[in-house]
Amino acid sequence: MTSLTRRTLWLVTACVAAVAAVLLMTDHWAHVSGVLPYLLLLACPLMHVLHGGHGGHSRSQPHGGGGSRH
Repeated sequence: MTSLTRRTLWLVTACVAAVAAVLLMTDHWAHVSGVLPYLLLLACPLMHVLHGGHGGHSRSQPHGGGGSRH
């Protein structure tokens, strides 16, 4: 697959997902709003796992180490 084809496929997929999300939000708001608190709670560990851990730690310094702060 060429780069243009992949980009077009990604754009079409994103547009279909956006339209599906809007339709889901407008037609089934009562169901979606009941799930939102759980999605927020799920987002915290997912961001921690997918982002790679803590943001400000260096690999050479242990947690709670006496590194200099700026």
